Amino acid sequence: MITFHTLYHSPLISVRDYQCSACKGGPAAEEQSDLNSIVLPRHGVFCQHFGKRTITSDVNQATFFTLGSTYRVSHPADCGDRGTTFAVSQRVLNDIIRELDPTIDDHPLQPFSMSSGPCHDEVFWRHRDLVMRLERKEPLEPIWADVTALQLMADVLEAAFARLGKSRRRRRAGTEADHIERAEAARSYLASRFSERITLDDVAQAVHASPFHLARMFQQRTGMPVHRYLTRLRLRASLERLANQHTDLTRLALDLGFSSHSHFTDAFRKEFGYAPSKLRQQATGKLLRQMSKNLEV
Repeated sequence: MITFHTLYHSPLISVRDYQCSACKGGPAAEEQSDLNSIVLPRHGVFCQHFGKRTITSDVNQATFFTLGSTYRVSHPADCGDRGTTFAVSQRVLNDIIRELDPTIDDHPLQPFSMSSGPCHDEVFWRHRDLVMRLERKEPLEPIWADVTALQLMADVLEAAFARLGKSRRRRRAGTEADHIERAEAARSYLASRFSERITLDDVAQAVHASPFHLARMFQQRTGMPVHRYLTRLRLRASLERLANQHTDLTRLALDLGFSSHSHFTDAFRKEFGYAPSKLRQQATGKLLRQMSKNLEV
């Protein structure tokens, strides 16, 4: 009746598509959550029943499943439902929530104090875009998927806690200087290892920060997401090597840390508007160096 398939999985977050074909009816037999997860529906509706309390889950809502909680499910219509399940690693999930709920360390395995929250328009469309890109199975940078999915979950949680009257805590004195120092350390790490298959967790561990907070502070300090910064480092390096018309593009792509020739070509075309093979045939060394200067990092 309900099927799942994994769209993306990393040590930081798992993203799964689900589809339920149930017709109107229920509540069904009691179920129990086997992990903490957040569900964003993309179609249809279902209801969770906690004793006499009922929570309706539809495309305007985010639904929170708490580890060990028991509930029953019903369907008020015959349309079934489909959506996305996000399971954030416990340490990262609690890092996100700590700024919204300072008591999280008193109940680390039960982080959600609500069963549902709003799914605002901007979050809804970002969610759909993420799913569409993952479903296309196009070459993706894992660091992009981690940053995008974690930020989506952070925004969903912030909206849910705001509904409860809880807002993000203000920064402590000294936080600004700490963020500057860690962002610079992250830039240094990326610049020295951009040709490797770097993950968000790798960078976070190198600068002694949580993955989510690193992603956020990096964008605040540099004006761009960490995955964008990494891609630009690689593309800038590629321009110098493309000046040699005998350069093998597959070897170049792998040497720069892209997963394949197509991954490199896709990133290059998005940045410059044409394929690297075309540039290699037509561009002079002078032009390539000019493009490198124009590619701000």
